[in-house]
Amino acid sequence: MSLGNAINTAVSALNAQSQAISIISDNISNSSTVGYKATTASFSSLVTQNYSSSSYASGGVAVTDSRNVGLQGLIESSTISTNLALDGGGFFVVGELGNNGTADIAYTRNGEFSADKDGYLATSSGYVLMGYRVDADGNAIDGDVFTTDDLEAIDVDIVSGLAQASSTVTLSAGLPADAAVGDSVSLDVQFYDSLGVAHSTTLTYTKTGTNEWQMSYGDATDPDDPTSVTGTSSGTTYDLVFDTSGNLSSVSPSPVELTFTGITSGAANVSLTLDIQDSGSLTQYAAQDDEIDIELYSLDVDGARYGRYTSVEIDEDGLVTANFDNGLSLAIYKIPVATFANPNALQALSNNVFLPTVDSGNYILKDAGEGTAGLIRSSSVESSTVDIADEFSRMIIAQQAYSAASKVVTTADDMIDTLMSAIR
Repeated sequence: MSLGNAINTAVSALNAQSQAISIISDNISNSSTVGYKATTASFSSLVTQNYSSSSYASGGVAVTDSRNVGLQGLIESSTISTNLALDGGGFFVVGELGNNGTADIAYTRNGEFSADKDGYLATSSGYVLMGYRVDADGNAIDGDVFTTDDLEAIDVDIVSGLAQASSTVTLSAGLPADAAVGDSVSLDVQFYDSLGVAHSTTLTYTKTGTNEWQMSYGDATDPDDPTSVTGTSSGTTYDLVFDTSGNLSSVSPSPVELTFTGITSGAANVSLTLDIQDSGSLTQYAAQDDEIDIELYSLDVDGARYGRYTSVEIDEDGLVTANFDNGLSLAIYKIPVATFANPNALQALSNNVFLPTVDSGNYILKDAGEGTAGLIRSSSVESSTVDIADEFSRMIIAQQAYSAASKVVTTADDMIDTLMSAIR
């Protein structure tokens, strides 16, 4: 072994430990980076082929970096509801939006998403969360989703408001059995059209015989101005027959449909199903006092006025639901989870995102919780996998190895100087 080989070997050690310190420094600097995966320096020996048993040819050392991308970080709570963490394997699909609206796709464990100025759920570095549109039942609007081409940037402002047209009126009331034939009692019912505008109609019950009544309903009107007609009633009347125990025995025609056309707000025609045929819903008993009137037990009308968007919720299955100030909620997107056969072989980029490589394999989109895909935890983030204590230990070892390697260089230099002195 020559002194030159010894110096070269020591220099390779200095280079390797320098890289190790760089890796440690990178880890420590990212100890608070959401979703960051710690990198480890892996050393391997370099051996120079030696054909003589009487001399030794030194080799050296090489270092490579390895990152355990699949290692689960600690899930910590967050006060931001759109901050997400994956509890299990997989990655969020994110994209950098271009001017043409398309996205350059990448993958990340950093779920620090919040709505930007355009309503997109994005990280602080500008990567937007990708998902697919769903209907009110949470099913993909465009069918099965297999590729990232089926995804779009999640825009929580896509529905700024929501109304729900009324469709069912559930009534529980009692008609006065002691009313005279020809007597009428009435009840006002308020409902909503498809634009969320409120209307009112009057149900009128007229006694036509013993245990027999006829029900009619008037035009739709403005609840604040009963003289202002806002929709035209079909004018259908319904014959009601009660048994001797005061229970409703038959309705003709059936079912009871309250239909209104020509809605002045510009909404669609309204058709309400009046549910009075359940047992005990509409009865006929003696009036409670001297005044002949209908006795209302309960009145429930579905539908809702127009409401503005207030917040968004994301469940563990990745379903994104928008909430509105009228109490309604609407499913708008679903977040898929991308999995890889070998996630540790993904290519790391700045801003804590990854790209697939030949060794990592291609992505597979799954629903959260399906197979190896983790569940999505809202109001949470995944912490860095860096262990500061472990990094300090590695730093001490690298520092000592570097000092020792530098001492070899110094010693070899002294030996060369001694040799040069002997020649002189």
